[in-house]
Amino acid sequence: MEFSINSLAPEKATGDSLVLTVSGNALPGAYAKLDAAIGGTISSLLAAGELAAKAGSVASSHATLAGRLVRLIIVQLGESIDAAAVRQAASGAARALLAAKGSSADIAAALPKGVAADELAAAFAQALVFESYRFDDFKSSPEPRSALARVNFSTGKKADAAALEAGVARGQALGQGMNLTRQLGNLPGNVCTPTFLAEEAVRLGKSHKLKVQVLDQPELEALGMGSFLSVAKGSVEPPKLIVLEYKGGKKGAKPIALVGKGITFDSGGISLKPGEGMDEMKYDMCGAATVLGTLQAAAALALPINIVGIIPTCENMPAGNANKPGDIVKSMAGLTIEVLNTDAEGRLILCDALTYAARFEPETVIDIATLTGACIIALGHVATGLYANDEALAAELLASADDTGDKAWRLPLWDDYQEQLKSNFADMGNIGGRPAGSVTAACFLARFTKDYRWAHLDIAGTAWKSGAAKGATGRPVPLLLDFLTRRAAVKKGKQ
Repeated sequence: MEFSINSLAPEKATGDSLVLTVSGNALPGAYAKLDAAIGGTISSLLAAGELAAKAGSVASSHATLAGRLVRLIIVQLGESIDAAAVRQAASGAARALLAAKGSSADIAAALPKGVAADELAAAFAQALVFESYRFDDFKSSPEPRSALARVNFSTGKKADAAALEAGVARGQALGQGMNLTRQLGNLPGNVCTPTFLAEEAVRLGKSHKLKVQVLDQPELEALGMGSFLSVAKGSVEPPKLIVLEYKGGKKGAKPIALVGKGITFDSGGISLKPGEGMDEMKYDMCGAATVLGTLQAAAALALPINIVGIIPTCENMPAGNANKPGDIVKSMAGLTIEVLNTDAEGRLILCDALTYAARFEPETVIDIATLTGACIIALGHVATGLYANDEALAAELLASADDTGDKAWRLPLWDDYQEQLKSNFADMGNIGGRPAGSVTAACFLARFTKDYRWAHLDIAGTAWKSGAAKGATGRPVPLLLDFLTRRAAVKKGKQ
């Protein structure tokens, strides 16, 4: 899908479809000439109440403009307009546009007070890219895709052109980053293996000029990653530690490290999961997919910041040589861990990756993991669980969650919960029992992050959807990209 910018008035639009934004049922002055040119169609639809008051509602009709038939798509911003309303309007318009038969469209946005041109353009571009995604790679007769190939943005003002261009670029990068994350998450486990993820990282490195290193089992053994390797040994698929470096910031500036859990299939190991719904355990690498999607978006926007992506990836399978409950393994940090449940494997691979992250002397480390079912019980499928050992970092992430609508909720890391991880036979157990399962998992990781500012995002409830809408969501790429953009802006201001 190609995007372009111009300053044409809406009555001079040339696309097969024309998207118009309104707030309430009043006809914006910017559309007065257009409405007159098409015989009052817009004002008639609004007066008749064809457009509901809820943000994101759509009314569609046909009109003759300059001698040709055009599909009108009128989308509601709502009376009380905020960022969430703009996103809802963009999503509604994108779905309507993609369902139309035309190959080209104009988005002629009347900007109400308080709505910036770049923010509206970013929302619409991101929604169009996001809504156009289909996962039909393995269907012999996939449904026909939308014919929409070209989209033009205009507010009718030359002064808005630069803002629109910046917004479109930001929206495209976010949408494409989310779609990469969704694509990797949706791929089946027999395709998206640790080796496949490593190859995808190399491809991303070549296309976006990232430094990529892939560490194989002998190198992981040399590093002393006994905890990570203990999970991998039950599978015939070899483990990988993928390291990507994006150097968009000042030379020598400390990077932000993103660490993503990459269990490409999680059977539970010897502590086998129930068969029902086990197919969804291909999504246990969505943390890894998030790192790749976020890095792609950051590189596409050329953010002036340094980022390191670290992805420990393997399968968790039952086998004669797999971890057994009661086994004791040694982490890269030198701490011993009693494996009380082999289905609590994510923390076993992440702890070694978090230890490895310290060698980059990061300013901040954020790990992203489909870590616990307990987080779903606590927060459902609405909010990502957020833990942090630094108050300012937690506040930054929550601000990005609020601004993007990629919701997160902070949970405690109090030392009181560390008591549940005590082991009679090792430095710690890998589970703390049923109470506060998501919290004790985060407390486990916290033991390996004492040397730097760190946050943990438990995305078990938000990385994918089940049921009829089954599929990866692309979260929390919006949250992380906003966080990185804010950090980059602060750094740029200091330089």
